[in-house]
Amino acid sequence: MPFKRSSDHWIKFLGTAGARFVMIRQLRSSGGLWVRCGATNVLIDPGPGSLARCAASRPRLDPTTLDAVILTHRHLDHANDANVMAEAMTEGGFKKRGAVFLPPDALGEDPVLWRHAQGFVERVETLGPQASYRVGEFAFETTPALRHPCQTYGLKFSLGSTTVGLIPDTEYFEGLEDLFRTQVLIINVVFYEPRPGVQHLSFQDARKIVERLKPRKAVLTHFGLTMLKAKPAILAKSLSWETGCDVVAATDGMTLDF
Repeated sequence: MPFKRSSDHWIKFLGTAGARFVMIRQLRSSGGLWVRCGATNVLIDPGPGSLARCAASRPRLDPTTLDAVILTHRHLDHANDANVMAEAMTEGGFKKRGAVFLPPDALGEDPVLWRHAQGFVERVETLGPQASYRVGEFAFETTPALRHPCQTYGLKFSLGSTTVGLIPDTEYFEGLEDLFRTQVLIINVVFYEPRPGVQHLSFQDARKIVERLKPRKAVLTHFGLTMLKAKPAILAKSLSWETGCDVVAATDGMTLDF
């Protein structure tokens, strides 16, 4: 019997690795997020191993069915497989289709999306602050630029009747949470404790964001080594108890249905 999902709107975590050492050692996978919105398939931040994670998924995810690839920023753990996924999306470049969305500095002198791969897709579109974009049934908005060593944008979109926010890599700053007032919030939490001067969120930052926003559901992901050692699942349960919100720690291969 063919596999059937209970919904046409879902997000699959192809990887939950954050920071270079977890990625390099593959203590967690680093494949990004596959988003299904009706008949439209979008891949966000395909880091190393994204293609392999698609093949290993059950049911298998077919990258030739992708309609778009979105990069929140150019770092390797978010963009390494952008070229191979663009080639897969276009069936080796023989079918010019699909879109790639990425910040302007990812197309600069040292482009993350190689020039020959840019020619494979139907359109390459640079992201700007507080702008709206669409591919097929999937529409999304960017936040103002976040605080990270390269150009980085948060994302907001709807799946069915549910609004979703994705806080990618950034340092915390006052007002950050106000940019992500959504029902479901996905937060990249690299550090267990704050590391001043390093522009990533800590668990303490995530606690502050959840306490202030009170989303219907918060999903912690993109864990660095200190977060893994602190056991994200236990931390998420504790945060749920503290805030009264449904907080979960993502695992590789986890799917959220909407």
